[in-house]
Amino acid sequence: MRPDKAFCIFDSMERSSTVHSDDSADASDDALSSLIEAQRAFFATGATRGLAFRRRQLDRLTAAIQDREADIIEALHQDLGRPTVDAYISEVGTSLSEVRYARKNVHQWMRPERRGLPFLVWPATAHVHREPLGVSLILGAWNYPFYLLLAPLVGSIAGGNCALLKASELAPHSSRVITSLIRETFEPEYIAAVEGDRSLAERLLRERFDYIFFTGSSGAGRAVMSAAAQHLTPVTLELGGKSPCIVFADARLEVAARRIAWGKFLNAGQTCVAPDYVLVERSVHDQLVDGMRRAVSDFYGPNYGSIVNQRHFERLIRMLDDGQRVCGGVHDSERRYIEPTILTNVAMDSPVMSEEIFGPILPVITFDSLEDALAIVRSRPTPLALYCFTEDRIKQKRVVAESQSGGVCLNDVVVHMISCKLPFGGVGMSGMGNYHGRASFETFTQPRIVMRRGTVLDPSARYPNAKLSLPWARRLFNILLRE
Repeated sequence: MRPDKAFCIFDSMERSSTVHSDDSADASDDALSSLIEAQRAFFATGATRGLAFRRRQLDRLTAAIQDREADIIEALHQDLGRPTVDAYISEVGTSLSEVRYARKNVHQWMRPERRGLPFLVWPATAHVHREPLGVSLILGAWNYPFYLLLAPLVGSIAGGNCALLKASELAPHSSRVITSLIRETFEPEYIAAVEGDRSLAERLLRERFDYIFFTGSSGAGRAVMSAAAQHLTPVTLELGGKSPCIVFADARLEVAARRIAWGKFLNAGQTCVAPDYVLVERSVHDQLVDGMRRAVSDFYGPNYGSIVNQRHFERLIRMLDDGQRVCGGVHDSERRYIEPTILTNVAMDSPVMSEEIFGPILPVITFDSLEDALAIVRSRPTPLALYCFTEDRIKQKRVVAESQSGGVCLNDVVVHMISCKLPFGGVGMSGMGNYHGRASFETFTQPRIVMRRGTVLDPSARYPNAKLSLPWARRLFNILLRE
């Protein structure tokens, strides 16, 4: 399980992966290639395929997360100013939930599924097996640096794969904790983690993997997909986009206001499924805005989180002037702090409405009819999530039927991605592929057909017959291919 070769590879990469001089580039590339080959060789032994092995590794991951809970929470605070309870719920707790759910259900997911067959191949049986893909590369994001790396890892483990992980360098304290956790928990030829900047990610993408799972921006997603195409490597891309929130006049406005304010300003607005903008029916605009303003005042105080880095902070500061501030707008460059801000009277072509915000700024736009709201939503790239507040079931059905998005949540926001029983992912510009629970297992496996035939019967009807006319061939075909 711990060959000396793999340890040597791992040690050399640990020393070189965070060094980015030209002199060390070749050596670092060699170390990465050698580590990937060691993982490929370990996968070829078949050790990762057994149920007991998979369960044992999930148990090890659970214990490691629990042991490092305090370190994880502290790292999240240093990187993102995340309060303790928020950090536990959104990262540690959700990660443990994913691991435990997979541990409980992986035996069912691995069970071959029997499928029916036509008369032509009788007597025979056929099953679909979920087979591991091999060596997977998982590239995490900075906004939820722990969960967005560990959740897909659970799918890789449950699927019987080896994995190489890289956390985002924009959350350096979290990256350090994650890398340490992985290195202390797993053999490097099975699961390894590396640290480094963007150039390390680019070098990794030049290597051949059997699967790539990426969470990040749409622009970076294009680069990942382009690199994967060189090796015809399948990918999952979890991206983002401007997720709209439509509020109709018949909605329970106080409830809507609280839920929108919570989901939008969670993690300082740095959540991929946060409501990016609100479309509210004109007659209740003032009532909704006033409710959200009160909710912001009730929910968020001086311990509010920070923006990940100075570049994102300055980008967001420029958006504060894209509308009339109803509340918020106070900011502190030294802390990278931006007070939760609500904007009204926003132009549709302003930066805050044309770019994904990914920060604590919420533009509010009015509409007069359902058709107008849907036209605005459809005029923009397909979002990762779509939210709608209304008590009218007909309106709910129309919004779902006449729009497109990765997921839909009616009368709430964000919470649709919490359950391990629901697949989560985007479509179009917001990504491709799904994960969470069984969807993660299926993402990191491929369906393999296994058919077994008997040899006692071997009807001549399946073989060429020059005397067979087309009408008789048609009839025979329809009979033999009937299940």
